[in-house]
Amino acid sequence: MSDFMKWLYAHYIRPELEAAPQGEYRAYLSAVWMQTMSREQEDYEKAAEFIALHAFLLGVRTGRGLSDSLRA
Repeated sequence: MSDFMKWLYAHYIRPELEAAPQGEYRAYLSAVWMQTMSREQEDYEKAAEFIALHAFLLGVRTGRGLSDSLRA
């Protein structure tokens, strides 16, 4: 992962995820976090970073691909 992508996650994506309303997912997210040990929590954080960054990039690519069809 590039340094920019790591910066983007730390300064934009993660704060957005933390501020998002959790709604019906609150209990599940809490359960996953509480049932893991500290080493597993580090692994969870890195996996979440990877997934969030690639989901963001997918959104960028998809939006770019749809831009022509939205002009019509």
